[in-house]
Amino acid sequence: YTGDVFDSLNYIENLKFGIEAVHAAGGVVEAVICYTGDVSDPSKTKYNLDYYVNLATELVECDIHVLCIKDMAGLLKPKAATMLVGALREKFPDLPIHVHTHDTAGVGVASMLACAEAGADVVDVAVDSMSGLTSQPSAGAVIVSTEGTKFDTRLKLDEVLQLNEYWEQVRGLYRPYECSLRSGTSDVFSHEMPGGQYTNLKFQATSLGLGEQWEKVKKAYAMANDVCGDIVKVTPSSKVVGDLAQFMVSNDLDTEAVRAQAATLSFPDSVVDFFQGNIGQPAGGFPPIQKDIVKDLPVVTDRPGKSMADLNLRDMRLTLSDKFNKPMTHRDVLASAMYPKVFEEFKMHQQLYSDVSVLPTREFLAPMEVDQEVEIVIDQGKSLFVTYKAMGDLKSDGRRTVFFELNGIPRSIEVLDTRVTEVASAGLSSVKERSDPLLPGSVGAPMSGDVVEVKVKTGDPVQAGEPLVVMSAMKMETTVSAPVSGLLTQVACSTGDNMKAGDLLVLIDEKDAEVPLLPEALVSRDRL
Repeated sequence: YTGDVFDSLNYIENLKFGIEAVHAAGGVVEAVICYTGDVSDPSKTKYNLDYYVNLATELVECDIHVLCIKDMAGLLKPKAATMLVGALREKFPDLPIHVHTHDTAGVGVASMLACAEAGADVVDVAVDSMSGLTSQPSAGAVIVSTEGTKFDTRLKLDEVLQLNEYWEQVRGLYRPYECSLRSGTSDVFSHEMPGGQYTNLKFQATSLGLGEQWEKVKKAYAMANDVCGDIVKVTPSSKVVGDLAQFMVSNDLDTEAVRAQAATLSFPDSVVDFFQGNIGQPAGGFPPIQKDIVKDLPVVTDRPGKSMADLNLRDMRLTLSDKFNKPMTHRDVLASAMYPKVFEEFKMHQQLYSDVSVLPTREFLAPMEVDQEVEIVIDQGKSLFVTYKAMGDLKSDGRRTVFFELNGIPRSIEVLDTRVTEVASAGLSSVKERSDPLLPGSVGAPMSGDVVEVKVKTGDPVQAGEPLVVMSAMKMETTVSAPVSGLLTQVACSTGDNMKAGDLLVLIDEKDAEVPLLPEALVSRDRL
């Protein structure tokens, strides 16, 4: 098997660890260099040609089999592609080189052809109906562009077009979930947002009430990257920059304001985690703002995994099997180890609804029509025929009775009408007391989201920097800390409350408050 080894910061110690693991498993090692900046621009000196060649040299010394250039934002211009791939090919004449890009600005096909000319062995493309924009360049365009040349792919365009027809129909089913980007946009060279993050961040921003400020979010993304020290941006480092960008827009902050107020701001947990060194060390080290964001939290200066406790996968499998009352696969164990909260939610969903992957895509995504019949294949040679008949009136508990036929036999089931409960919940939480920006002790929500945990109660003495409330919004957690020392006179939120940016969380009275001398701390932890 092939093991792709990459690190979101190109941190060599993390890369070496992954390479050693793939070697130990007997796999083919494809080491990945994440590309950012512009090697063709002399004014951009941090990630210049020497940076990439030196990094590649360190990786080759680890006995890798393939080198990949991962251009996750589509920043690799044709000239830069020629320079970078050409330099690597000259340095390593026998090393297979693979290039991956995104086509956000529309230069992907030209850049991949330039890579081929410079000596790349493999370039990534996508079938036409799934290509372009934040995806990969068009396969058809590359195929016809290389016909009759020494780079001829020998792929038949007619056969590729058959795949296009299929995937075009599939893509139509998911159209409601696509981003609003309808054409290439060269502003990616300014904000440097990865293609894989663009859609997710747009959806996240809309959920946070920032949808109409998307242009501001993109500009803030570039500013947030500057605050972080101009880092390589790909999961999870791209999430750090995205979270900080939305935080800045929500609180009307620019780069200078963030730097000036860093000691008193309640940054998203992912940002604090990054500056603690918990995902690795960025090229050139952390900027001076690190000390204001981290305060007296522990800082990691080596490979983060070195300080982690050993994990017994065999014991974890037994624990998970007991918890969910069914055998666990090795994949289940690994999923739980990496994403414990998401894995638990997934298994609970399976226990409640069984395997929903057997449902036809259209019926999984959208409601059935009256008298519509659907065949559900549950096993080889076994099918269920379900016909939707009617929906009952809304009951006082928010439930409705759904009438349907299963293999021709009338059935009914009660379901919770989530549309009604969501509206009711929104109505209950829509009118809340607002914080007073002129009153230091009036602590408001830094952005829209749900209250995950309230760490204090009315009457508690607090010190500046002490954690008060943990909020979560679309996979982004933020620990809101006390901006001043004093006595809590009001806690205006509870666990589960949905808050808008600026809604009052707690009120602190600074006057004549006897506050214990606690060490200033901002307790933040990424809980994803």
